[in-house]
Amino acid sequence: MGAAMEPSFDSRYRKNLVQVPEIIREASGIRIFGQLLKSFLFSTDVALIRNTNANAIIAVYPFTAQPAISHALISAADKPILCGVGGGVTGGRRVVELALHAEFQGAIGVVLNKPVPDRVVAQVKRKVDIPVVVTVVSADEDFPARIRAGVDILNVSGAENTPAIIRKIRRFDPDIAIIGTGGKTEQTIRETLEAGANAISYTPPSTAELFKEVMQRYRAGG
Repeated sequence: MGAAMEPSFDSRYRKNLVQVPEIIREASGIRIFGQLLKSFLFSTDVALIRNTNANAIIAVYPFTAQPAISHALISAADKPILCGVGGGVTGGRRVVELALHAEFQGAIGVVLNKPVPDRVVAQVKRKVDIPVVVTVVSADEDFPARIRAGVDILNVSGAENTPAIIRKIRRFDPDIAIIGTGGKTEQTIRETLEAGANAISYTPPSTAELFKEVMQRYRAGG
């Protein structure tokens, strides 16, 4: 008897989902609190967060981190969420307090921005009981220092240089968990996975782009 088919159930109304590329299923994934996560939707848009088949959400934004924002995102999400708590504009003790607050609200991990000092990474790691993620944007960063500080996951966001950065990290540490930005195509995602990423961060089309497609269908009578 062969393997059973994969059952599938759809909604009459939630048909317009943001689907992550199928190739991401080939990732090894990162297991957090028993959940194997391969795809992370990079978004703070509540509507997108509620309408995607991604395994989890990575919610980072270019403003001062605020508990009200993390609370809104975590409350709205129907799947695990890694929540940004600063590290650039927001620093020092405030980052530590925001990280603890995010944990108490239900985040499964906290994301620190690239400028965060290693001493603050270590402070956050001592304070929280969820994975600490640090964003990497360049191959020139001191990866061993980040790892010694206690980072659990490196979030590599280097645009077209992402695979090269990941390969360099892997030379330092073959086992550190890595989320890599995969770009928009199957080829770029495959390159990121082959470089050594365990999971993929996928940036969805904007709400304006998605709504444009819907309006075009409406105008065509669809």
